[in-house]
Amino acid sequence: MPSPYRDDFRIKAYTFGEGEKTLCIVGSMRGDEMQQQYVASRMVAILKAAEEDGHIANNVSITVIPCVNPSSINIEKRFWALDGTDINRMFPGYDQGETTQRIAAGLFEFIKDFKFGIQLASYYLPGNFLPHVRMIHTGFEDIDDSRLFGFPYIAIRQPEPFDTVLLNYNWQIWETQAFSLYAGTTDVIDHEMADISIDAICRFMLKKGFTNSSIRSSISKGGNININVDVDDPTVITQDNLISIQAPHAGLFLLNCTPGQEVKKGDILARIMHPYEGVEISCIKAPCDGIIFFARNKSITFQNTLLFRIIIANSEQ
Repeated sequence: MPSPYRDDFRIKAYTFGEGEKTLCIVGSMRGDEMQQQYVASRMVAILKAAEEDGHIANNVSITVIPCVNPSSINIEKRFWALDGTDINRMFPGYDQGETTQRIAAGLFEFIKDFKFGIQLASYYLPGNFLPHVRMIHTGFEDIDDSRLFGFPYIAIRQPEPFDTVLLNYNWQIWETQAFSLYAGTTDVIDHEMADISIDAICRFMLKKGFTNSSIRSSISKGGNININVDVDDPTVITQDNLISIQAPHAGLFLLNCTPGQEVKKGDILARIMHPYEGVEISCIKAPCDGIIFFARNKSITFQNTLLFRIIIANSEQ
């Protein structure tokens, strides 16, 4: 797409193997999705080595798109800089519409015919998630295939009206088996969380027969990290299994827990401090036994902002 400033706008894709459009992996779509771009770029390196070693199955084509929105990445803006619109709220797009609508249309025209799609997604609020795979309930979702990632949790949620313009939703409507992977963080790179997500994608490809052997060893892991996540029977959770905690006051936010941590009712999850006077104005406690699923990671919060989501103990499905 031509640009009035600097170079033309381009989306770069890497394709490995030959044959029908089998799997598409989409990385960062927003300007702060550094973890998502990192995971996707690592998958490019892994699949390149796998192709060279002959580990991609016959008649299988795997495409990775590390970044959909390089312009916002370059200026560190989450949304499109000129009008603040979100590409992931524009699908299936409109090739005669506004800029982000045209970007979504061009991208979707290329990826809509893949049999399987993986989006490395981020949440609309700043925070960290327990790594998991998520699907929107459209009637086309496949829970059995989502188990192949080996994550401990699969999140299914009922679509809201705004979900009809998301990539995941439209992929499913166009008969692509779509999965959203949450790789823990968003605007910072977490090597351990990234490796967990990369292992999950490679595990899925192997179990689906897209690769003819494990390709995880094709590239070395960063650091001395022991990855041990491969759950045969993940827990499926819905909104009914989650409890949300909002901030009763605005102020400085001091986090005291991490996603994946088990908590008991009454445990202190965070404190909110007065930003000028340095005294505690709120102590956030766990309202029930459970596991931290989402935790806000910014040092300031506003009143009624979502701080935590907790998987309620003894309510897992």
